[in-house]
Amino acid sequence: MSYKPNNEFNIAIVGAGTLKLTALEAFLPAIALRKKWGFDNFVIYERGADVGGTWRDNTYPGCASDVPIHLYSLSSDLKPDWKNSHGTQPEILEYMREVTDKRGLRKYCSFHTSVDKAEWDATANVWRLEISDVRTGEKHQTRATALISAIGVLVVPSFPKLQGIESFKGEVFHSARWNHDVDLHGKRVGVVGNGSSAAQFVPKISADPTVTVTNFARTPMWYMPSPHVPYSGLTKWAFAYIPFVQRIHRFLITVESEAVFFAFKYKGKNLLSKYFTRASINYIRSKVPAKYHDVMIPKDPYGCKRVVRDQGYLPALNRPNVELTFERISHIEPDGIVTEAGDKVPVDVIVYGTGFVTDNYPMNLRGPRGTLKEYNDAHGGPQAYLGTTVPGFPNFFMMQGTLLTRLLIIAFASSLMTLLGQAPHILDLLAPVRDGVLTSVSPKDSATDKYNDMLQDRLEDTVWSQCASWYRVGSHGRIFSTFPGPLCELWWWLRKPHWEDFEFEGPGAKEWRRRHASSFLAQFGTVALVGALGSLAFASKGSSDGLSDFVDHAGHFVKDVQSWLVQLLAV
Repeated sequence: MSYKPNNEFNIAIVGAGTLKLTALEAFLPAIALRKKWGFDNFVIYERGADVGGTWRDNTYPGCASDVPIHLYSLSSDLKPDWKNSHGTQPEILEYMREVTDKRGLRKYCSFHTSVDKAEWDATANVWRLEISDVRTGEKHQTRATALISAIGVLVVPSFPKLQGIESFKGEVFHSARWNHDVDLHGKRVGVVGNGSSAAQFVPKISADPTVTVTNFARTPMWYMPSPHVPYSGLTKWAFAYIPFVQRIHRFLITVESEAVFFAFKYKGKNLLSKYFTRASINYIRSKVPAKYHDVMIPKDPYGCKRVVRDQGYLPALNRPNVELTFERISHIEPDGIVTEAGDKVPVDVIVYGTGFVTDNYPMNLRGPRGTLKEYNDAHGGPQAYLGTTVPGFPNFFMMQGTLLTRLLIIAFASSLMTLLGQAPHILDLLAPVRDGVLTSVSPKDSATDKYNDMLQDRLEDTVWSQCASWYRVGSHGRIFSTFPGPLCELWWWLRKPHWEDFEFEGPGAKEWRRRHASSFLAQFGTVALVGALGSLAFASKGSSDGLSDFVDHAGHFVKDVQSWLVQLLAV
C-alpha cells in the first residue's frame, strides 16, 4: 500500500550548542537531515546572537575543555591542527563557527529567539510553538511536525542561597556569566565553589599577586592532572596528510575513555578504582601545602562526584595570595563573607563557581497528557526512553537527554559517540512520519519504565549511588544524568529502533506494527542465550572465592546481552 508523503513535514530544533561537553547537539541532527535526507525544512532556534552556546557564554579566564580535543570534535569535521591536546574556549568557539559555515547551517538558525512554550496539537498532529525575540520581547506562534530539543543540561547557572547577599556592596557574578568590566587588580576576591570551573579560573586570576583570593569550598573533590600537551608541527602534519592517523589517535582516546568507566562499577570496590583513588591522593598531596593534606582528601569514593581535571588549581594553593577554607558560609555582610565559625573575610568581589541547575528541564513543554515537568515529577525525576524520547510527547526528541551519557564524570568521557548514534536514531523514527505512513511516534510507558528500572538497578551497583551529587535529583534523589555502562553499549541500543517499544498513529500504523514486530527468532535466541549464561554462572558459583563477585554481578551482564540480542535480531 502506498502513502502520500507529508508535504507539510517540518522540524524545529531548539538550541545551537549549549551543553559544555559537546556543544554540538543541534548540529548533528541538522547535518544528518541535510546529508542523509537532503532535507532543509527545519529551523534551529537559538537564544543567543550566534552559535556556540556555553562556549559562547562561558568566557571566564582559563575556560577550556576537560575532554581531549580530538575526541571532542565531530568525526565528520576533523580538525588536524589543534594546538594542544585540550582546546580552549576561543578555539572551540571558532571551530563551531567554522562547522556552521562549512555545513551551511547559519541560514537555518533563528538567533535571538526563545522558545517559551511548546504544546502538542492532537488534531493537527503538530507542535505549536510560542516563540519570542529576546531583544524586543515580541511574541508570535509557529508550528512543527517534530520538535528536537538540543538545549543541553549545563545551561542555567546555579546560585547558592546566601543570606544577606543583597546587602553586599561589591560586585557579584557567576563564572558562567563572567563580568569582564570588573578589574580584579588589587581586589580581594571571594570564590564560592571548588569544582571544575573554579579549578580553571582560580589559577588565572591569582597569577596577579595583587589579587587576594579566598576560596570557600563545601566538599573536598577528587583531582587528577590534565596537562595541555602541545602538538608538534610534525604531528599536526601527520594528522592532516597521512590517512587514518588522526582517526586512529581519536579511536585510542575513545578506548581509554571506555576502559576508565569500569573503575566506577561495583560501587567503586574494584582494583581499577583503587588504583585511581591512590593516584589521586598522591597527586593532591604532592601539589598542595601540608596544611591541606587531610582536609582535601574526599570521604566519598573516587568518581562518585565529578572528578576535577586540574590545570593548575592545586599548585595555585601554594601562592601567598590564595587561601582555601572549608568553613561553611553563614551570611554575607556589605563588605565581606562571614563563616559559621564566626570568622569574617573582607572581600570586594564575589564570584560563584557553583555549576548549573541540572534536574529541571528549562522549556515549558505540554503533551496530550500534561507537561514534561509533571511527567518527571511523577517519576521522581527526569525520565526518558534511551535518553531520547518520552511517553506522552509525540514526535519529541532530546539530544543529550536524561540517563544518556556520563557527561564529565571522568577525564576522557565524551558524549559525541552517543550523539552520533542519536541523530540517525531520531531520523529513523521520523522517516515514516515524513513519508506519510505515520503521523506521530512516542515510546510506550511500559517500555520506558522497564528501561529506566533496568538502568536504576544497574546504577545501584555503581559508585554514583554512594554519595550526593548533581547527577541526582536534588543531590540525594534518583540518579538521572549518568549511563551505567560503556557508551558503545548505548550506541548499540540506539543504532536501530525497537518498534515494539513505541506507540504510533497514522494511516499506516497497523501495517507498520505488523512489519516491525519482533520475530520469534529474536525471542527464542534471547531465551537460549540467557539460559546458557545462567547455567554457566551457576556452574562457576562457589568454585573459588574470586568467582563469587562475578556471580553476584552476572545478572546485570545477562540483562545487557539480552537487550543487545533483541536489538540485533529485531525485524
